[in-house]
Amino acid sequence: HPAMASLNQTSLQPASFLLLGMAGLEDLHTWLSIPFCLMYIVALLGNFILLFVIATERSLHKPMYLFLAMLAVADLVLSSSTVPKALSIFWSLSKGMSFHACLTQMFFTHLSFIAESTVLLAMAFDRYVAICNPLRYATVFTHMMIAKIGLAAIARSFCVMFPTIFLLQRLPYCGHSTMPHTYCEHMGIARLACADISVNIWYGFATTLLSPGVDIVLIGVSYILILRAVFRLSSKDAQRKAVGTCSSHACVILMFYTPAFFSFFTHRFGHNVPHHVHILLANVYVLLPPVLNPIVYTMKNKLIREKVSQVLFGTGQ
Repeated sequence: HPAMASLNQTSLQPASFLLLGMAGLEDLHTWLSIPFCLMYIVALLGNFILLFVIATERSLHKPMYLFLAMLAVADLVLSSSTVPKALSIFWSLSKGMSFHACLTQMFFTHLSFIAESTVLLAMAFDRYVAICNPLRYATVFTHMMIAKIGLAAIARSFCVMFPTIFLLQRLPYCGHSTMPHTYCEHMGIARLACADISVNIWYGFATTLLSPGVDIVLIGVSYILILRAVFRLSSKDAQRKAVGTCSSHACVILMFYTPAFFSFFTHRFGHNVPHHVHILLANVYVLLPPVLNPIVYTMKNKLIREKVSQVLFGTGQ
């Protein structure tokens, strides 16, 4: 019977979700939208300028800068898949989102996060080879190799995230469609289901440990090896230079992983953490890296700094 079938289907999947934004802080929505909007504008400008400078400046077509361009693309996708919707919720423009739009948003948010994590790992390896094995650097990091790393980052994040779509589609939602959040994330959607979600929990847990988790361990290892090599360098100047090239990368890594892992662990274990803290953390990890990455790299890197000031102010010749 078609009517029964459609009724059955609606009880399984909500036609749309209602996103409430920062539950408990509704009266602050307008105020919250100001830093969100400003940070998003800074993120867009910073990453587009960085991409423009790297694309147009031949001297920047080196591995380190090409990875930086990948990072900028991942940052643009990460912030753009979440912030515009958050702003529309804060400004009460539209709080609804269809089930499939919600899954799409979740997919791209997590996809760009895992891709960015992969690129950060590649950058750590790049610094490791540059400092510990400089003679082999040019043979290891060819343009072909960098293209392969970029493709691998996309393929890996796609393979990790694709199953979550089916894991969420198979769940019944029994008409639960209000989500106290500013965007759709895997566990946020799964929590609305009226069935056992242990598969989702374990899948989310395993993929977090296997993608960003493994990355951060390997990044740590490469840094220990780099520091060991640096302190074997005879001249203080060489040591300072080596620490300098790594410090910006280390800053970016801390900014990227800290809020993300906090958010992840409060989701799993922090049941007494107030809900709006969860949501603020989830927003910090999609907004902070895109805002700060271009700034950190521009401040720390003389070549990029000169090129950016040339683009912006026509100076630095």
